[in-house]
Amino acid sequence: MNKKPLCINGKTLQSRFFLGTGRYPNPFVQNEAIKASGAEVLTFALRRVNLEAPAEDAILQHLNGEAFQYLPNTSGASTAEEAIRIARLAKASGLSDWIKIEISASEKTLLPDPIETLKATEILVSEGFTVLPYTSDDPILCKRLEEAGAHAVMPGAAPIGTGLGILNEYNLGLIVEEATVPIIIDAGLGTPSDVAKAMELGVDGILMNTPVAKAKDPVKMAKAMRLAIEAGELSYEAGRIPKKPYASASSPTTQYMK
Repeated sequence: MNKKPLCINGKTLQSRFFLGTGRYPNPFVQNEAIKASGAEVLTFALRRVNLEAPAEDAILQHLNGEAFQYLPNTSGASTAEEAIRIARLAKASGLSDWIKIEISASEKTLLPDPIETLKATEILVSEGFTVLPYTSDDPILCKRLEEAGAHAVMPGAAPIGTGLGILNEYNLGLIVEEATVPIIIDAGLGTPSDVAKAMELGVDGILMNTPVAKAKDPVKMAKAMRLAIEAGELSYEAGRIPKKPYASASSPTTQYMK
């Protein structure tokens, strides 16, 4: 269990694992994976949800009425205007006033559009949304999103769905160092070792979907990712030893028993 809760816009979360609900083989596996993950925040693409009757939607009706914090995303939007419209529809339906801004200009890479993402963040924050923008691992852009009022910033470790792991530890370290809001790694991680490394950099949480949902055993992988988050957080808090160019003995060699 995490020693310190995560707080986003006044809401306290015990889990630092944000889990996606798509791509599972069936609803039973989805539910069991969610339980194994311990996640309190669930994310899904709003374009896949029936906003006229969200409680009856095929994605959400299998969650057994449990109390989750929903984090719908604007996947599929290519402009700020599209993302804002989707967010407003979700809020009007009563689904959630939390929103993950996801605006991609390229269908090939799905990398976030920095200009449109910043624009959407500014507007949705002004309208009272709890805004968590998905962005690149650019330290300057992450700071601009924070200054625009984002309640957490979610840089990707690598492009969505690639499983490449952390491509730029240096940038992520700078982002964490400068941030005054939670930093959640979103996209690109593939294994529990990737997750532990991200947490060791000092990030506040992990959001993922594909590495769990498309694993051979999603339930076991969800548990593995949860444990990796806890291990990485403890490692960060404990503080690693400094790296050295040469060996040093773990026991003194100047004195011996006679």
